Parts: sequence; C-alpha cells; structure tokens
Amino acid sequence: MLNWDLENEIKLQGYNVICGCDEAGRGPLAGEVAAAACILPQGIEIKGLNDSKKLSEKKREELFKVIQEASISCAVATCSVQEIEEYNILECALLAMRRAVEMLDVKPEFILVDGNINRGFSLPSKAVIGGDAKSPNIAAASILAKVTRDRLCYQLDEKYPMYGFAKHKGYATKEHREAILKYGPCPEHRSLFLRKILNKDE
Repeated sequence: MLNWDLENEIKLQGYNVICGCDEAGRGPLAGEVAAAACILPQGIEIKGLNDSKKLSEKKREELFKVIQEASISCAVATCSVQEIEEYNILECALLAMRRAVEMLDVKPEFILVDGNINRGFSLPSKAVIGGDAKSPNIAAASILAKVTRDRLCYQLDEKYPMYGFAKHKGYATKEHREAILKYGPCPEHRSLFLRKILNKDE
C-alpha cells in the first residue's frame, strides 16, 4: 500500500531529503534502460500515484507532468545498449539510477531504491522490494522512468518500423521474436538477450 510510512521511518533517523529511485527496461530485448530519481515534498498527495505497472499508459503520461511540477527535484538518466553489452543489465540499471541521482538539482540525504540491490550509491540508501507500491517517491520515479523508456521505444519504432517497438516496447513478444528472425537484429537490440532466439533458428 502506497503511504509515507517508509519515508517517515527514514526521517526519524535524521534524514530530511529523501529520494526515490526506480528503473524501467531491464527485461526488453532492445533499447536503453532508463532510471529516475525523485524527491517529492514529504506527505504530498498526488491523485492516482501508484506503481507504474498498475497504471495505463495514458495515466502515466498525465502523472509524468504532475510529478515533474510537484517534485522538489527529479531527473531521468539512461544507459545505452553498448553499456548494457559491456557491463550487463543489472549493473546498467544501477548505473542509470546513480546517474539520475547525480543529476538532481537538490542533493538528497537518503535514497530509497526499488528492488533488492542498492550497491554503489555514494549516499546512504535502502533497497525496498516492491518499493514502487509502497513509497510515493519510488512510485513517482517508476512513472518517470517508464514514460521515458516508452518514449524511447516510440523513437526506435520510427527508426526501425519493421520490429513493432511502439506496440511491444522491446519485450520478447511472439511478434517481436518473429521480426528478429525475419529481419535480423538492429543496432539497438541487446545481442546477449537474443542468443536463445537466434540459436533456435540455427
């Protein structure tokens, strides 16, 4: 349940500026991974705020603007496909989150990170499993990251229309797998993610 309990706990430890972090795009076969960092005013009520996965695309787009206007500071960063190939997707998800934190206009004192890994941050932090459904700051970051990632997929769709990125957002749908086998990978496909699909055709 989304409430301010987590943030209130952290505030009791003496941290006042609390940031939420989340990423989008770890699972897809193509495109950059996006991450966001967000500091909301403590206790703010944003109507409809929730884990991005529980919202429609239209609702996420609406909340994207609301969050940007309501936040004390927010930022979005990405890691390229080349970086994903070099470092692996988990390291790049964390790197993109750290980049987003570094881009904030207001420096946080504590970071709440969605998931079970929070290594590499230069500030005190805590990993929160299912955090995007518990912490308003993480939920806001999840929406910023997801909308950014979806917009990147629309750009990919314009560049490589044969794959259907606008529809499946890079995930391994039947349509996407068939397009890869028919046309071969494009430069924005993550080659390490394609081994099963391409081996199946050999």
